[in-house]
Amino acid sequence: MSTRPSATANGDPRPLIAHVVYRFDIGGLENGVVNLINRLPRESYRHAVVALTDVTDFSTRIRREDVHFVALNKRPGHAIRLFPRLFRLFRELAPTIVHTRNLAALEASVPAWLAGVPTRVHGEHGRDMGDLDGTNRKYRRIRRLYRPFVSHYVALSKDLERSLRGTIGVDSRPITQIYNGVDTTRFAPAPEVRASINGCPFTDDDFWLVGTVGRLQQVKDQVTLAEAFVRAIKRGPAIARMRLVIVGDGPLKARVEKVLDAAGMRQLAWLPGERDDVPEILRGLDCFVLPSLAEGISNTILEAMACGIPVVATRVGGNPELVEDGMTGRLVPPVNAEAMAAALLHYVEHPALARRHGLAGRHSVLQRFSLDRMVADYLSLYDGLVAHRKLRPEHARANG
Repeated sequence: MSTRPSATANGDPRPLIAHVVYRFDIGGLENGVVNLINRLPRESYRHAVVALTDVTDFSTRIRREDVHFVALNKRPGHAIRLFPRLFRLFRELAPTIVHTRNLAALEASVPAWLAGVPTRVHGEHGRDMGDLDGTNRKYRRIRRLYRPFVSHYVALSKDLERSLRGTIGVDSRPITQIYNGVDTTRFAPAPEVRASINGCPFTDDDFWLVGTVGRLQQVKDQVTLAEAFVRAIKRGPAIARMRLVIVGDGPLKARVEKVLDAAGMRQLAWLPGERDDVPEILRGLDCFVLPSLAEGISNTILEAMACGIPVVATRVGGNPELVEDGMTGRLVPPVNAEAMAAALLHYVEHPALARRHGLAGRHSVLQRFSLDRMVADYLSLYDGLVAHRKLRPEHARANG
């Protein structure tokens, strides 16, 4: 299935980039693709988005009308049955670059190679419950198996780059490390100390709102946040001020509610489900929390920092590369409700410190993690790869 007109206009001299993802739906990885396509110079590149499974209405966030979308409706299991279709698709589209993202899309590098795509880029964006620390033997074997078909790697964090070089052994392939970027205009501090959140029952200015935004799934571990909130409240003074906001939906929601119900604190928390006003919600918080078990480079951390609020995050994956402990937020061990509760209480008891850390986080984003910087880095990468292939046309079907 495909939507929108084909981007393979006859005679169009612009190179085509085919972005391959598992599913094109709401998510940090997919949002990065949207931002990239929307902001890369239109005169420089054409784009196609290939989803191994589905393309949802999320695709409407891409503002360009010339982007080609393809959904292959893959069933669970290995993608080898899709190889003939992918081969024909890449032959038809004739992309200069195929850019696969994360392990679930890595398999597409083989039919891209077979179809003669000059450059196969693979991006590592993060980890999931099956491989929290990058040591899963099965996943390592898969990455090593497909290594010869990838000509260039992109790692979103230094942690992921180290894993590629050390665990996967891709020293024979170049790696470019590019951080995610955040729209610092859309995500910006509230004009006042804290903005109100539409629909939130905790409207009193004396409330201290701690919260998180994201899909409620095991790797995000919002259960530990709920447990930390309960512990903080039980210490006494915090009950008058602290309230919990958890925005998002998913399989973990029932467990989060169970923790709050068991403690008799359900009325102290607001769980509105999915929302599309994330900037307004973040501006309405006093502290953002990311209790994840694993992370690549968290978009929500960057968005919270851009909104000028302090961040409490687990010391996993790329989080320490974003949050400077004691300067822009606090880092705590994963699955440690006691340490998280202590960090939250420290900010409640020292609001001036929280504001200083929030402002420092905003400054850090402006300096290191802007969307303009991310787009410039990808543009430099793509330009360099295209120029390299033009110098070596005889290697169009080589391994890179």
